Amino acid sequence: VQLQASGGGLVQAGDSLRLSCVASGRTFSGYSVGWFRQAPGKEREFVAGIRWPGSTRYTDSLKGRFIISRDSPKNTVYLQINSLKPEDTAVYYCAVGTRIIYSQLDVPSAYEHWGQGTQVTVSS
Repeated sequence: VQLQASGGGLVQAGDSLRLSCVASGRTFSGYSVGWFRQAPGKEREFVAGIRWPGSTRYTDSLKGRFIISRDSPKNTVYLQINSLKPEDTAVYYCAVGTRIIYSQLDVPSAYEHWGQGTQVTVSS
């Protein structure tokens, strides 16, 4: 499975972005997909995850501003980010894995394949 994350960019605080994660080589059917982010000098942080067919989980501090969804016909998982803040600045990665239980969606080592990341920069 190859993953392509896109949709990042330079935005102002308060703006919204929708990140996309597209899979090639196979579909997302049966897979769990997670979004993580990593800011300079910080560890990779779980943002949101979605299991097949659709249960979701979020980091508590980000719940409400971040929305993960999937479009199965397009083989794409989205991360909608609203009311962006400067502290959201990071490289955002998507990842997929099989047999990930709900409680492990926030564990990077549970995922088998990672995309290359897309940069989100939020100016104040």
